[in-house]
Amino acid sequence: MVCIGSLLRALVLSAAASAGRRRGPRILCGHEADVRVTPRHGHGWRGFRAVTGRMMLDSSDCASAAAAAETGQVQPQRRAVGAVPLAHDGGYASGGWEREDGKLSCGYSSFRGKRATMEDFYDVKLTEIDGQAVSLFGVFDGHGGSRAAEYLREHLFDNLLKHPDFLTDTKLAISETYQKTDTDFLESEASAFRDDGSTASTALLVGDHLYVANVGDSRAVISKAGKAMALSEDHKPNRIDERKRIENAGGIVIWAGTWRVGGVLAMSRAFGNRLLKPYVVAEPEIQEEQVSGGLECLVLASDGLWDVVENEEAVFLGRSEDTPESAARKLTEIAYSRGSADNITCIVVQFHHDKTG
Repeated sequence: MVCIGSLLRALVLSAAASAGRRRGPRILCGHEADVRVTPRHGHGWRGFRAVTGRMMLDSSDCASAAAAAETGQVQPQRRAVGAVPLAHDGGYASGGWEREDGKLSCGYSSFRGKRATMEDFYDVKLTEIDGQAVSLFGVFDGHGGSRAAEYLREHLFDNLLKHPDFLTDTKLAISETYQKTDTDFLESEASAFRDDGSTASTALLVGDHLYVANVGDSRAVISKAGKAMALSEDHKPNRIDERKRIENAGGIVIWAGTWRVGGVLAMSRAFGNRLLKPYVVAEPEIQEEQVSGGLECLVLASDGLWDVVENEEAVFLGRSEDTPESAARKLTEIAYSRGSADNITCIVVQFHHDKTG
């Protein structure tokens, strides 16, 4: 067998060779996994890198994106996309960025793994509202299909940034946007003969405040003063408070290989899953953290990582690697090598408090 480290390195080298080993920024257009960067007024990302097993073209922006890539320029407002290839290709993508003031860097890694299909999506945005730098990171793990997770990548952050109270009451904005986006998704799928759903683990950095919102069993963990601190708690049906909520709404939680809502879904909150409403909801649990010198890194990941990697190990790699992209890639490799049977997607954010801009 070929180890995952060798496989990923081979994919990276192959992608680099096909791109002519350019050192400048590149834009890749793809389908399953997406990272978008919106630089404005000096708060942009620099050093964009994305490597994939194979590029897939699917958007009207791709022709102009390819032209920009040939000239070595990334255009603001255009999507920078890391593609996850078709399942039989062993789909893999990774990339990394650094904010122009040097105070924040981000890396991601996403791998189909042992699953026949890829249902993980992710999104990264950097923008500015009324002079306030805003960074958004999200991991969306689909189940029963990829449509719900894809819809979240396309709409959740855009909806949130449009909320009138985004800056003045960020927690309210997050909660209302999560639930409205769930309603919008269900309406958009009203005529579809499917009932897929998705988790959402998101982190929003607004000035010096970090907001983490979670629905489902993806997870967000920070490293603060060298210690791991989970900023989300997995929504499992056997959680005492979740089981009580479900039963009060008229639902049931039963054992079917694991604890499941209605004997079907192994998580108690999710987007989509029309047939399990109102028991399975998209109301997020939100944690707020003041950004200070003790905050070293943030790790967001789907359960394909957390099933086999402990919180402490994840943030240790997150803060000790030279780049967040390297940390995310190593975490993906470790999860796969330990037998994770799911898609594996990971975002690592490193905070650099010693930078002066």
